[in-house]
Amino acid sequence: MSDGDHRSKKADILSTTQSVLEVGGRLASSPSDALVASAFQAEVEAGSALFHGVSLADLAHTVMLTRSGVIPKAASRELLSALLELHDQSDSFLPEPKNGDIYTNREAWLAGKTESVGWLGAARARREAMTTGLHIGLRSAIIDLIEEVAGACDVIVDLSSAHHETLMPDYTYLQIAQPTTFGHYLLGFGFPLMRDMERLGAVLDNINKSPAGCGSANGSIIDQDRAWLSDVLGFDEPMEHGRDAMWQADMPVQLAGALTSLLINLDRLAEDLFVFSTQEFGLVELSDAHARASKIMPQKKNPFALSYVRSAANRMIGLQTEMSAIGRTPSGQMDNRLSAYSQLPMMLENCKKTVTLMAEVLRDLKFDAAQAAQSLAENAAFASDLAEYIMLESSLDFRSAHKTVGYALRKIIDDARSLDTLSIEDLERAAMETHVKKLELDPLILAKARNPKEAVNRRTCLGGAAPDQVLTGTKILNERVNAYLEIIGEKKRSIERAEADLIKLSRKLAKG
Repeated sequence: MSDGDHRSKKADILSTTQSVLEVGGRLASSPSDALVASAFQAEVEAGSALFHGVSLADLAHTVMLTRSGVIPKAASRELLSALLELHDQSDSFLPEPKNGDIYTNREAWLAGKTESVGWLGAARARREAMTTGLHIGLRSAIIDLIEEVAGACDVIVDLSSAHHETLMPDYTYLQIAQPTTFGHYLLGFGFPLMRDMERLGAVLDNINKSPAGCGSANGSIIDQDRAWLSDVLGFDEPMEHGRDAMWQADMPVQLAGALTSLLINLDRLAEDLFVFSTQEFGLVELSDAHARASKIMPQKKNPFALSYVRSAANRMIGLQTEMSAIGRTPSGQMDNRLSAYSQLPMMLENCKKTVTLMAEVLRDLKFDAAQAAQSLAENAAFASDLAEYIMLESSLDFRSAHKTVGYALRKIIDDARSLDTLSIEDLERAAMETHVKKLELDPLILAKARNPKEAVNRRTCLGGAAPDQVLTGTKILNERVNAYLEIIGEKKRSIERAEADLIKLSRKLAKG
């Protein structure tokens, strides 16, 4: 090729690059430095997480237009070769804000490789590529998160099984309420996490619908095979309406809601363990690997990992509000999408890390069974059981029996007596003084009520604290988690096969 030809080709590429950057057509000048430093910079940062998904969307779009004869074969081979080369640079590609968003940055890079880049924009807006890329990225991240939540459920199942007979006081209003086991307590957080998996799966069902082939929002005069695009990109099916596919405001709200629920459920457990780890409670101790020392108070071991879970939940609540706010505009506004491009992938990554951390905290947690037993012995966790024993033996209604026990305990406190001095005579006297009736109670009911092991063993209803019921619960949870994981695993394998097949097909067409 002569020098003149080289100069001509370079000029053509430069012209193509300028058109990619939206200069030379409707716009006659480059963007201002202020616009680049603000809006363009924000767009680049927002779209960087979408690179892989946009790359697959570009390949699928180019292959489709090649199959339909829209792109000439020679141009298609050049464009696919360049797209595949760019696809392989997903970890090293550095977009420049002066080139606009991630889509136009990719086009600028491609323009430096081939003149055929001009075919890439046929029959679609950048919004279609970005939205398709967002769906591709989010679905994989949701699957990864579901698998991580399943891992946390496994930890809870293991711990609940190991502690299905380990006694502890249950708490309401942070006051000792009734006897339970540490296994039953922990299992109460496993089932909400299972529901969080199902909520995330519902979001996945919506996100794994293809927006590809919608043009700007209402299709194109170039007929596009949306069903083929959906299949080749590994989606379950195309979205039914083009404009809805491009501007859906409910999807970010739905995803943010599911993530908020997940982190709130984790935070509830973290908040409890935070309190239980204090010297005043002394029930649990975090591993040193999950604590932080004080820089001024040498005696302190701060449960820093639990504080982080709280902060992650707080931040997620704010992001859920943000996703709701950005959807509350006239339809077809770019601010509906820009924040979602950056925030949704970030939310998923942060949630995944938080779940991983919490599972690790639980796995390494130490439970002080002796302290738990002492707390039960020193407090009136037996009171409600005692009222029920009185009800069953004396034919009193429960409210009267409740009043009798409450009065007897108040008298113990008022007289500054220790709790272990409570006697049958105290209860019979309380019944008389509260104008219930004269009672003659079997002394054995007080001994039975005060035995926390007896109390727990008698809670045999489905979901109760009895050891056999805890083991039944762990089995149920484990089976549900594994069954759901199999469904998610098949979806993951299907997506991975489709993406691999798309790359293989693109490489074949690039070679002619």
